[in-house]
Amino acid sequence: MVWYFIFFFISGFCSVLYELVWLRLSMAQFGVTTAMVSIVLSVFMAGLGLGSWVSGWWIRRREEKIGFPTLRLYAGIELLIGASSLLVPYELRLGHGLLERLGSTSSAEYYLISAVWVALTLMPWCALMGATIPVGMLAIESAFAKESARSFSYLYTANVAGAVAGTLLPLFLIELLGFHGTLKVGAACNVAIAILAVIVSRTVALGIVRESQQTRTARVPIATGGGSLLSLLFATGLTSMGMEVVWIRQFTPYLGTMVYAFAAILATYLAATFLGSRLYRRWSRREDQESPALWSPLALAGLLPLITASPHLALPWGLRLLLGIAPFTTLLGFLTPMLVDRWAGGDPARAGRAYAVNVLGCIFGPLLAGFLLLPWISERWALLLLSLPWLIIGVGRVRFARLSGPAHGFAPRTSYLLLPVALALFLVSTDYEGLYNKNGAELRDSTATVIATGTGMHRQLLVNGIGMTGLTPITKTMAHFPLAFLDRPPQDALVICFGMGTTFRSARSWAIPVTAVELIPSVPRLFGYFHNDGPDILNSPLSHIVIDDGRRYLERTVQQYDVITIDPPPPVEAAASSLLYSVDFYSIVRQHLRPGGILQQWIPYGDAEDLAAVALALRRSFPFVRVFTSEEGWGFHFLASDRRLPDRTANQLAQRLPALAATDFVEWGPEPSAEGQFASLMDNEMPIDQLIAASPATPALSDDRPITEYYDLRQRLRRLKRYLQRHYQ
Repeated sequence: MVWYFIFFFISGFCSVLYELVWLRLSMAQFGVTTAMVSIVLSVFMAGLGLGSWVSGWWIRRREEKIGFPTLRLYAGIELLIGASSLLVPYELRLGHGLLERLGSTSSAEYYLISAVWVALTLMPWCALMGATIPVGMLAIESAFAKESARSFSYLYTANVAGAVAGTLLPLFLIELLGFHGTLKVGAACNVAIAILAVIVSRTVALGIVRESQQTRTARVPIATGGGSLLSLLFATGLTSMGMEVVWIRQFTPYLGTMVYAFAAILATYLAATFLGSRLYRRWSRREDQESPALWSPLALAGLLPLITASPHLALPWGLRLLLGIAPFTTLLGFLTPMLVDRWAGGDPARAGRAYAVNVLGCIFGPLLAGFLLLPWISERWALLLLSLPWLIIGVGRVRFARLSGPAHGFAPRTSYLLLPVALALFLVSTDYEGLYNKNGAELRDSTATVIATGTGMHRQLLVNGIGMTGLTPITKTMAHFPLAFLDRPPQDALVICFGMGTTFRSARSWAIPVTAVELIPSVPRLFGYFHNDGPDILNSPLSHIVIDDGRRYLERTVQQYDVITIDPPPPVEAAASSLLYSVDFYSIVRQHLRPGGILQQWIPYGDAEDLAAVALALRRSFPFVRVFTSEEGWGFHFLASDRRLPDRTANQLAQRLPALAATDFVEWGPEPSAEGQFASLMDNEMPIDQLIAASPATPALSDDRPITEYYDLRQRLRRLKRYLQRHYQ
């Protein structure tokens, strides 16, 4: 049996690795939007469920005709999954090319076509992954008939343990090898599983397979009430994945938006699920009857993040996650395999169906939380609504269960006592939004919770609790600097990332048409909070706001611009931010700049590797690049073009500003005149090679090697080097 644990541990690792990389490759090809992320994750889960159900159905029809060890069938499936590492990236690029040729500018049409293509690309491979557990159960039944009744929970436990490793190890692989190199590691693991499975299968004689026929025909589920068990399985999938969406918003203010923060949430989720599965495996050796008292604590555990995500509670982020998420997912890790084991009784076909129902819930959960709950209600109310079914189920199952012995009075008392405890948790809890209700504005949508707060020059924009920007002259420079450097009067401009709208407002002061692209729908609606003239500017026929991913917008439009200015959301290490700093992105930008047009790219900070990777990406993408330190002494303005930028003085640049633009440029200082503002920038120009030379071994930032996002290993090595230098000089 140990071999089966090894197989499914590695298989679980590969599944999460593929999910992580495929999601990112899909975002690069089709856009970093909530809808696209939902499409990819839904397709992934739907494929798992479909594969589980179809393989179970096929086993029921064909198992008696299988004349070879089932492990060889399993080995073949793993080999096919490994082939996806080569084919999926190619298929996604093919779909991207198809959409480019179609030239669709309609978001609905674009999403429809891309969703169909993603489904056609990913679902067959995901279905193969979903098929492995029923096939593995059949292999266990053939070789270890006595273990078959609990074989699902055994394989499920191994799979979840591997998934924990899959949330962490690929982050380091991507940093070292890139996305495509990481996929090759996954493929090597699949091939290793296949080879080992074939070797192990040689020890399984065909006689054992024939002797297991009596066990197959005698299969009887451990419990009845199948419809009830399937409903519970659907509910566990729905609430667990729905809560995961809520947790991400709740804990983002404490964890940040880096890939490591999301990995920490998922790793905590899966590690606790593994612990619960292990506890169930030990419990099920002694018990064969469910205790209804197990269900009510699930609701209470679901509400614990109300306390651990409170801004008034001083806890390290790791302890917040552990206390907030682990109790709920530990219980789910116990209950989910228990339900499948009881429904299936070792029958792979029934297990496949039950697991498919659970996965179906996993598909609907994020859609319910992300598109129906969070756009309208707070995270606190969303958690309460997702936990409420378990309060009802717990009380109901206690009330109607046929209990006997001393537990008869204990279980009802426990369940009913949890009702006021759950209510108390909800009433005493607070969230980070409550810190800004007194002097701010709050908006919600399917993408984020957006808060505008503060007064005067201290106003602030927060997205899911993360500060995006402030009122600073740097954001004005992002518009005026490239527009003044043009070798002709500007016709129009594009601003990618709206933020507070300062750059958009400054570009509009040139009296030209300006398009702004913003990913989060609620952000432009707060323009008037930061700028009193914001509503009037938005109502101008020269203003155009697009809610979309900036990169996706450029790929869907044929419009060219004189200036494109970009200020990706901070921090530089934010998940998916590198898609707006990469060589691949700059090649798209260049196609949408008129001859002599200018790209203004701002990067606020970063270590030597970050700055070198971005600088090298720009130098490889544009023949002419100039770099200027920001006027406030932090961050860099990059001006890039296909033509040499005019060699203008600060006075000449100031003379090119229209009167309204000149007034806007000096509105917040730090210099009293436009010429002084430009002079402070021109005096701080630096060669781009200086940034590149600071880390000469760093490759140019690309979609495949997102240097800025995956940084943990190099930072650890840097700390180790400093430690050694201090102690062993």
